[in-house]
Amino acid sequence: MAGILTPARRRGREILDDPAVDPRLVRRSLADVARSNRLFGGTRAVVAELHQTLGTLPAGTTRLTLLDVGTGAGDIPRSAERAARRRGVELATIGLDASETLAIATRPSLTAGIRGDALALPVGTRAVDIAICSQTLHHFPDAEALGVIRELDRVARVRVIISDIRRSWMAAGGIWMASFPLRFHPVSRHDGVVSVMRGFTPGELSELVAAAIGRRPAVRRRIGFRVTASWTPEAR
Repeated sequence: MAGILTPARRRGREILDDPAVDPRLVRRSLADVARSNRLFGGTRAVVAELHQTLGTLPAGTTRLTLLDVGTGAGDIPRSAERAARRRGVELATIGLDASETLAIATRPSLTAGIRGDALALPVGTRAVDIAICSQTLHHFPDAEALGVIRELDRVARVRVIISDIRRSWMAAGGIWMASFPLRFHPVSRHDGVVSVMRGFTPGELSELVAAAIGRRPAVRRRIGFRVTASWTPEAR
């Protein structure tokens, strides 16, 4: 919904969406994304949802698997792993990305890094405990985003967590201005603003999930202009 503080949603074009981009530029820009996640709430939003999920598990749960769809540099699942360990849970983390370069890059630090399509996850039904998708859903047109949501719902046993950017003029201006003192690459600066304009209001994200799986998720505003949607998959 457009308004004084919320611009109309725009698709735009993110440079890193082009598979022909130089891998060196990809790695540099992903480092900027990871830093942005750490400083501006992307990591915090996912970890907060994870803590809520862990709090609902049966006593004695000590091991879980987590699939991160669109993992990029793998920074989000690494943070999730550390957060779970502090609560006595060992989290086996799998980072999945469409780019072979990114999937390979995550392998030294995650349990596994694999190349795959978010619209056809190479993972069995109910094969992982938690499936997350952080700042990836906005890369897909809504018709394809519905498929991504259904795939997340298909593969998870315990919880699905989607975290994305909450669209606003303040968020767009903020990432643009912050990118200069933080010395972000110009590509990161451009793609960051486009990402914000592709982002979701809480209502939009709720409607999208409901259209995909026929149920309303728990949707929460998070600091740093983030929004999360989470739900427990129905037994199959």
